[in-house]
Amino acid sequence: MNEHKELKKELGVAAAISIVVGCVIGAGVFFKPYAIYQATGGAPGMGMLAWIFGGTASILAALTFAEVAVLIPKTGGMVAYLGEAYGEKIGFLAGWMQTVIFYPAFLAGYGVTVGRELGEYVGQEFALPIGIAVILLLVALNTLGTKAAGRMQIISTVCKLIPLLLLTVFGFILGKGENPVLTPMVAEGKNAGAVLGSTLLAVLFAFEGWTNVGAIAGEMKNPGRDMPLAIVGGVSIIMAVYFVINMAYLWVLPAEELMLLESPASAVAMKIFGPTGGLLIKAGIIISVIGAANGFLMSGSRVAYQLAAENTLPMSGALKKLNTNSVPTNSILLIGILACIYSLSGRFDMLTNLAVFSCWLFYTLTFASVIKFRKSRPDAERKYKVPLYPIIPILAIVSGLYVVVSQLFLSGKEATLLSLGSIVLTLVGLPVYMAVKKKQGK
Repeated sequence: MNEHKELKKELGVAAAISIVVGCVIGAGVFFKPYAIYQATGGAPGMGMLAWIFGGTASILAALTFAEVAVLIPKTGGMVAYLGEAYGEKIGFLAGWMQTVIFYPAFLAGYGVTVGRELGEYVGQEFALPIGIAVILLLVALNTLGTKAAGRMQIISTVCKLIPLLLLTVFGFILGKGENPVLTPMVAEGKNAGAVLGSTLLAVLFAFEGWTNVGAIAGEMKNPGRDMPLAIVGGVSIIMAVYFVINMAYLWVLPAEELMLLESPASAVAMKIFGPTGGLLIKAGIIISVIGAANGFLMSGSRVAYQLAAENTLPMSGALKKLNTNSVPTNSILLIGILACIYSLSGRFDMLTNLAVFSCWLFYTLTFASVIKFRKSRPDAERKYKVPLYPIIPILAIVSGLYVVVSQLFLSGKEATLLSLGSIVLTLVGLPVYMAVKKKQGK
């Protein structure tokens, strides 16, 4: 809390918007069109609409989430918010889910993607070893200290902006523009409601990162006024960027072809720039993905460390130890090892869908906590309040419930089994929590 009070309030709206944009834009825009058009059956309409729906859902979510983040400015994020709202067990389950599912699954998905991309040149039989090697390399890098990992983030941020800009500009200039962009909505025989659920899950992966908005509130000059402007402005810019670049993809290749390409952005780059130019763009995309993976490893290891610091994880004593570089080596290893295990599936979309579904269960509880805190703490100082209360929180809750329900009941057998597996793995945290508490009692 002392550190929080000492932060300088120097961020205006423009700086806050740039932080939101920088946190969110990652690897999803380069690879998710494959999953989106697989879901639509090669029809572009619902795929393009999903980017708007996903952006809108993220705006509602971020506007709501930020009120709790500003009200409870504690280390641990959702672990702290849900712990205060619903009790320590629910808070622990949020951290458990992030530690054993969310962060490792994201990291594994990114590793699988890098392995697949490089496997095109050395043979796909080496894709899995390459993916695991990338994860282990990042683990080693993170044990060297935050400064080394931070430099990796700076490099990857630059590398993700260059492909985005070049693909967008030259996609429209050199593409023929003969492919349909907004019609048909879905392929014949597809259920529009089920397709929307599947495409929304893919799109929300690309918007992941909006949860970071609450962290900057302490450094904003006027968070009550500027926070909603930063969120709406930042996510709207991202939504526009995603919509335009996906339109550029369709300007070059039709949706029915993109649905067959696991690396659609790379295929578009090859089509536009030829083998040499396309290879350079692909290199930028790969570095961008590695940087995103690095960010999730950094964040995930800190969640595990925080739980261990509170002595709520098995082997907390080992997991909360810091090495000579002042980083939690064992927590970093935990996330890395789990990611290596998950990467054995070799399926990027399955891994990222698992991660998104898992976190949206707890996001929805966080949205509901805004209403709970308004009732239980009516007189608490709120430097930021979600606008149009209670309409926006209710819409955020409805969006979250739609994501969860559509995956459980509307998106096919595999999605249902994956979602149920996620719930079971999350609930395994309850006996773990009880066992640790019992041991502490003794």
